[in-house]
Amino acid sequence: MTGRAARSRWWAVLAVTVFAGTGAATATGCSAEDGYARIVFGTDTVIAEMAITAEEKTRGLMYREDVPDGTGMLFVYTDSRVHSFWMVNTYVPLDIAYLDPSFRIVDIQQLEPNDDTSRPSRAPAMYALEVRQGWFAERGIEVGDVAEIEFGVRGP
Repeated sequence: MTGRAARSRWWAVLAVTVFAGTGAATATGCSAEDGYARIVFGTDTVIAEMAITAEEKTRGLMYREDVPDGTGMLFVYTDSRVHSFWMVNTYVPLDIAYLDPSFRIVDIQQLEPNDDTSRPSRAPAMYALEVRQGWFAERGIEVGDVAEIEFGVRGP
């Protein structure tokens, strides 16, 4: 890991620690180095890879042939602002939910494979969760719903 990537991951661990101290996240004994987060909406759960470093965020879910049900990627930012995504080199149709610092969904959009159109969030967000397209609608999850996020869990 480069010095810059290590610093980025360190800041993410610090942010997780701060959120855990406020009750916004649950401590598990695992570290953010485990690389996954458990995102829960009522009875529905996603185990998501965490994208924390610039390199991880740039790559995202590119080059994947599928995104199995109940999995995805959680993009973690250090600031709450409008964030944009595109689907270059992404072969799977996705849904993206933008979440604010309190894990409330502020926007959900459908993203189509290999679309180079930038898709900004409709409101400031600190997190973005990508899952297979249709996952949110099938479960009745919508803007305004609040997730519980447990950072640093082991992956599937």
